[in-house]
Amino acid sequence: MTKGQLEAKISEAVSKFEIEYMGRGPKTIRTYIINDLIVVRLSGFLSLSEQKLTDNPQGIELFKKVRTSLFEGGRGYLETLITEIIDVAIVSTHSDVSTKTGEKIIIITTDRNIEEMLKIK
Repeated sequence: MTKGQLEAKISEAVSKFEIEYMGRGPKTIRTYIINDLIVVRLSGFLSLSEQKLTDNPQGIELFKKVRTSLFEGGRGYLETLITEIIDVAIVSTHSDVSTKTGEKIIIITTDRNIEEMLKIK
């Protein structure tokens, strides 16, 4: 499998997670593999009510708490989806949403350099 094919498969898995667990999928998603990091960039996944909620500081705080709680609860499912695609151990998973742009970033660190693994095969 090429790096691009692997990135596409991971994007599909993250999109599946967003739809099945978070309730709504992104309009765009792109995955980047850099050594032992998987960086996923999503946009266009906020609902109209979530966008409205982030119009004020209290709403932003509430939105971030809810999104963080949901993500933490589903972290195991997301990590399982990733490890079904590529044989690595997940060291850590981080996520944040920009309420200004509506963009979400997920960063996954693995126990191995994925780019090196792809060269060996």
